[in-house]
Amino acid sequence: MQVYNYEIWISPVSDSTPKFKREPAEHRREALIKATLSLIAEKGVHAATVRAISARADVSQGMIRHHFSSKEELITAAYEYHMDRLTDLTSAFAGADCGAPAARLAAFVVGSLTPPVVDAGSVSLWAGFFTKVHTDKQMRDTHERTYYKFRDRLEVLIAAVLNEAGQPRTPQELRHLAIACNAVIDGLWMEGGVLPSAFAPGELPEIGIGSVGAILGIDLTKAGQQI
Repeated sequence: MQVYNYEIWISPVSDSTPKFKREPAEHRREALIKATLSLIAEKGVHAATVRAISARADVSQGMIRHHFSSKEELITAAYEYHMDRLTDLTSAFAGADCGAPAARLAAFVVGSLTPPVVDAGSVSLWAGFFTKVHTDKQMRDTHERTYYKFRDRLEVLIAAVLNEAGQPRTPQELRHLAIACNAVIDGLWMEGGVLPSAFAPGELPEIGIGSVGAILGIDLTKAGQQI
């Protein structure tokens, strides 16, 4: 599955029936977001014009203005949707059924470093959006929210592992550990997306688990092998 392959579902309509007539507002909004992501994945953020988005979603340009105050707001919403989806896909690996804290943390690392999260399209989308983070406050605020969403989930998992090992840490220490582990995961994620052929199957998650474990002073290898 390609992360950037955002399919747009539009209910069949006749020529005389307005598009999306029976679709709830949130479905219409999501369709516009997916159309925006599809365009950016194919041609870059500059290709996501109102005209192109409306054509890709097969709606009028007025529909975009109805759901978003500007094209910039739509692009920001698409970035947040994309990043939240990656975090949610990763978190799904670390569900309660994984058992012990070490297993949940290892699963989170594995989820971060395997498809569909590690994907050339998802990294390209991130890179395309990232050029706007430094120039657009709304994008910067969204980037901050999505960054903390991922890092906070990682920090909770780290705290649980260290508590179980009888090595509790202060909030400041946990924050530093989460930042360091997040940096390792991000770096491997980018390399895996840009140069997938440079890594053997399973190599990225193996390196990730070993590196996160080394930062924490906890052996996560056995937990990782059970996933």
